[in-house]
Amino acid sequence: MTNARVLVVDDEPNGRRPLELLLQDLGCEVACAEHGRQALERLAQQPADLVITDLNMPQMNGLELLAALRAEHNDVPVVVVTAFGTVETAVAAMKSGAIDYLVRPLDLDRTELVIRRALERQRMVRENLYLRDELARGWDDFVGHSDLMQELYDLIRQVGPSTASVLIVGETGTGKELAARAIHRSSGRTGLFVAINCAAIPADILESELFGHVRGAFTGANRDKPGKFELAHEGTLFLDEITEMSQPLQAKLLRVLQENTVDRLGSTRPTPIDIRVVAATNRQPQTAVADGLLRQDLYYRLNVVSLQLPPLRDRRDDIPLLASHFIDKYAARLGKPKPRLDPAAQQALLAYPWPGNVRELENVMERAVVLSRSDRIDASQLPAELNQPSAPLTATSPATEENLDLEQRVTELETRLIALALQQAGDNKAKASRLLNISERTLWYKLKKYEI
Repeated sequence: MTNARVLVVDDEPNGRRPLELLLQDLGCEVACAEHGRQALERLAQQPADLVITDLNMPQMNGLELLAALRAEHNDVPVVVVTAFGTVETAVAAMKSGAIDYLVRPLDLDRTELVIRRALERQRMVRENLYLRDELARGWDDFVGHSDLMQELYDLIRQVGPSTASVLIVGETGTGKELAARAIHRSSGRTGLFVAINCAAIPADILESELFGHVRGAFTGANRDKPGKFELAHEGTLFLDEITEMSQPLQAKLLRVLQENTVDRLGSTRPTPIDIRVVAATNRQPQTAVADGLLRQDLYYRLNVVSLQLPPLRDRRDDIPLLASHFIDKYAARLGKPKPRLDPAAQQALLAYPWPGNVRELENVMERAVVLSRSDRIDASQLPAELNQPSAPLTATSPATEENLDLEQRVTELETRLIALALQQAGDNKAKASRLLNISERTLWYKLKKYEI
């Protein structure tokens, strides 16, 4: 947090001073304002990384300041401060765009936690925007600022400019093709990005699609046709679901990769190619090799660099950002005003395990935008399964490896119960902790642990 600039807005010197001292101890540069109008003047002179504002002030109060910032499209994070007993006003401020609130008298541990979380969130958002612009202009659907995604972006930055083959491993719907496109866009290669799903094309047709054919090579081949390898010359060929390719075809693929030439079906003349291969699978590659689904020599050839795409359940703090992105996307596509995500709906999104990952979330948000009839999306616009707690496991549940993973199940259950308690408590952490029969400090620990 060193060098982060924080603006504290409060008409009472005794209200500003404790925050000023704490922020200075945290290494922040602190500026102060006595009311909202003065705060806007300060921000016009020098932007801030965080604004902490009292709600009750003369000339322009905290809610009016927040509205003015959002009207100016200033996305600086805002934390509001309110007195004990007026938490409803702080909740209203959060619905208007504040990211958190503090209650006087200030709890220093809680205040430090809120400040650190707000500044870290702002840092990650800015890094994410920078990396998205740097890695892939137009790569709009690959969104996320969680630690796992930051590590992925960093690895793509390192791998992209090289010529190394890449194997992307991830569950269905995690964005494997988006990652492959990012690698291509950061590679500097001038050719096309060409994608083919090995599982979606019958084996006898896949060979022709990959290698091409000459006229008369088989019945119906009435003209010469280049294959995907030739189309991807000086570019990138993305082979999705590589483990679904037949073993004989894998052998031919290996030969192409070793010799950098391709033979069209029916031709005796090899064609030189210069391509970068990126492959992907939703299986664990070592298991696929052991099961005979992937040739070991091809695996070693493809797996020069491995990218592991995290499932959405492991990066839950990206869910609100992704949901907002998809709302923007489909509202624009349908010509509708962008609806706002209701807090209860957001809690339902955070609690759901997302077996279909980002692709499932996109489908859910498209459906919600289609069904929305007002300026907000509430839980009624979400599928029924998102509004129901997961069924408890019983002794008669199928004994699969997945549902016997104790740590995963405990995490899912705790996350759902916390989300439900927050929903019933109107996001009041103290009330939610009482509903859960745990201390508020324990609740804050779990919120941080599960990134809720």
